[in-house]
Amino acid sequence: MTVTMHQVGEHAVLLDLSPLDHSGDEFAVATEGRAVPMPNLVASLWERLMAARESGTFTATDVVPAARTILVDGVSADDARSIGAVVDDWESTGFARAAMGLSEADVPVIEIPVTFDGPDLATVAELWGTSTHGVAEIMRDADLRVAFCGFAPGFAYMSGIGAERAVPRRTSPRSRVPVGAVGLAGEYTGIYPRSSPGGWQLLGTARDATLWDIARPNPALLVPGTRVRLVS
Repeated sequence: MTVTMHQVGEHAVLLDLSPLDHSGDEFAVATEGRAVPMPNLVASLWERLMAARESGTFTATDVVPAARTILVDGVSADDARSIGAVVDDWESTGFARAAMGLSEADVPVIEIPVTFDGPDLATVAELWGTSTHGVAEIMRDADLRVAFCGFAPGFAYMSGIGAERAVPRRTSPRSRVPVGAVGLAGEYTGIYPRSSPGGWQLLGTARDATLWDIARPNPALLVPGTRVRLVS
């Protein structure tokens, strides 16, 4: 796999981690003889870029991770060359090993109380070959990590359940998903910060978590890199 850099306008670059031969599936890419989850690869490179920006290697207004890409905004031509050097170093120093063991030092952990009472709990249990209690235990044991944010303000896409437990979205989306609903789609876990339509498989409810509050210095409770634990 090779990271492809695209110029976006005059002051941004997009780093694309998609396999050039499209051999990787939606969630993982095979490298060094094993499958590495795509969220781990993106998070590993994002961490490296954030550290490089912090150390002054390049200047950027924002470094935004997504499912397969990272957008680096507010950069000059010299910064773009420095970003390319960071990517080259990441690729040449065993990025897969780094991706499998992401740094946990100083990474905040947020515990979110969840009641596992969702309407799709039995469906997911059947897909996973376990009981509804088993699904709840798996989710409570998962070390979730915010890979990126999107869809709605405060909505975090959290990796950590593993590609082997990826589940399809509902064939018919709901017209209204309540605020605080905890759901799965693919290998991502998400919590709805507001009531909205949605097609994720709903496992439970986080009633006490305020995921988006414009009165806070940082409105989003869950930002990329944050570790999350679902607790009883």
